[in-house]
Amino acid sequence: MSELRLAEKSTGAGRTPATIENTVPSANEAASGNLVAAGSVASVGEDSFDRLLHARQARFTGSLSLISLALAYCDWSLHLANAPGLRLELMELAARQWARFASPSQWTKPQPGDRRFRDDTWEHPPYNAVAQAFLLGEQWWHAATACLPGVTKSHANMVSFVARQMLDVFAPSNFPLTNPEVMRATVAQRGWNFVRGYQNFLEDARRLVNHLPLDATKDFVVGKDVAVTPGKVVLRNELMELIQYAPTTEQVRPEPILIIPAWIMKYYILDLSPHDSLIRYLVSQGYTVFCISWRNPGPELRDVGLEDYRRLGLMAALDAVNAICGAHKVHACGYCLGGTLLAIAAAAMARDADNRLASLTLLAAQTDFTEAGELQLFTDESELALLDDVMWKQGYLDSAQMAGAFQMLRSNDLIWSRLITTYLLGERDPPFDLMAWNADATRMPYRMHSEYLRDMFLHNDLAEGRYEVEGKPVAISEIRLPIFSVSTETDHVAPWHSVYKIHLLNQGDITFVLASGGHNAGIVSEPGHPNRHYRIERRAPRAPYLNPDEWAAKAAEHDGSWWPVWVAWLDARSGALAPPPPLAPADYPALADAPGTYVRER
Repeated sequence: MSELRLAEKSTGAGRTPATIENTVPSANEAASGNLVAAGSVASVGEDSFDRLLHARQARFTGSLSLISLALAYCDWSLHLANAPGLRLELMELAARQWARFASPSQWTKPQPGDRRFRDDTWEHPPYNAVAQAFLLGEQWWHAATACLPGVTKSHANMVSFVARQMLDVFAPSNFPLTNPEVMRATVAQRGWNFVRGYQNFLEDARRLVNHLPLDATKDFVVGKDVAVTPGKVVLRNELMELIQYAPTTEQVRPEPILIIPAWIMKYYILDLSPHDSLIRYLVSQGYTVFCISWRNPGPELRDVGLEDYRRLGLMAALDAVNAICGAHKVHACGYCLGGTLLAIAAAAMARDADNRLASLTLLAAQTDFTEAGELQLFTDESELALLDDVMWKQGYLDSAQMAGAFQMLRSNDLIWSRLITTYLLGERDPPFDLMAWNADATRMPYRMHSEYLRDMFLHNDLAEGRYEVEGKPVAISEIRLPIFSVSTETDHVAPWHSVYKIHLLNQGDITFVLASGGHNAGIVSEPGHPNRHYRIERRAPRAPYLNPDEWAAKAAEHDGSWWPVWVAWLDARSGALAPPPPLAPADYPALADAPGTYVRER
């Protein structure tokens, strides 16, 4: 057994140590859930040749399983080879595409979200012809990879995804001679854009070699420019710090808010600059707010599991909030992975008749992973086995390894458009707080991340009633709390159709919001932010189910931010205003000023 000893918590009666014993195989044993029992052939030591080999291979493949890619390609190519009729149809489609290319009146338009050809010059020769040839080619390859009967769905999705990534490399917008914006800048600046672009390239290469952050981060210092809402760290253990924020109103609602952010990101995504800080906004609306700040784990936390995050993170924080605020129930809010953890904890509390929660708010959080989007491409058995070996060697999944997968999901916006701007146009995107936060990444503990990917993404244990807490299964259907669930229209991490499945898992009172924006920008959607809108609809307990498209057609659309609507929803489920609880009381004295120490860990 391995043992993780926690830091001591300050109490009025002295200092009481807390400990946790992991009851699963350690890093020297078989950690993968579908391996044979420890002690058998699959239980390997740290000098395992195969694991070391796979970890080394991952350096050259970007932690992608080439075996998984090969299996998908073989599935697709063999079915295509055995479908002469379909190959004939594809040939006919190619002929029709050529005929269409020869008739400008029939030319196709880019997809609404494709911003590569937004410049007006793409509408004129010769650039319009170049763009049209590329778009027609995209259509043909989509038909060739996505519409082949007999191919396993996951394999078809992977082949289509890889084909799209390869096509994106050769988009005409990526090359100076076929990009009108670059050519216009080159003529106007007499080529100096390339000089600046080369300088930018050298600077970025130096940062990459020396593991330095982006220059944008120096303009947004944690505790000075971002994460500046006043508060105190009132609890610290080996996994998290709990921050209690100072009240800004004379009276507050008796029910506090406990925020559980994802540990795949720094918590201050919810406390950016003062004007777009969700935490500051909640405090200004008369709420006592607590927020968990997760530790950035290193190899020493390799054996920390998902259950440890529940007990030592969420439940330990809830105990502290109850002790500080008295017997009042707590509004719990979970973001992304933190929302999934909150759903697990709430289901376990419902099972055990623990009624300390007043409501549940889930921000871009999934509880059913059957439609978890293109991230599922990276969660088959072969890919997870490779990631296990990578994490086994280093004790965690590095932030750069995670970032690569997320960037590929939106390669046009997150990779190619930035390369064009930075190296061809010679410009740097103006820094802003969300960019600086995005560069301040975190790591994932080996055991926790392996459990999360297998139990949730691969096996969907939570939704199907197989996920266990303290040896007994939990069910989302047992939660008897009002739920406020927020999703975003262009979320590639937690697609809104996937988030919407909370309606299938729980028959209670659910208010569902679909906000404009993506996984982060749609949540950081402060009042006054331009071009924001949202749809909202409440489903009463036991009301008939509507599928996502029916819901979207029925839900009323509103301009602006969804934040005020959420606060009104909380107000309706809270008590009368009263004096605020003490900030960092004697039993939970201040250990540090907000934002604490863990958020500064690199």
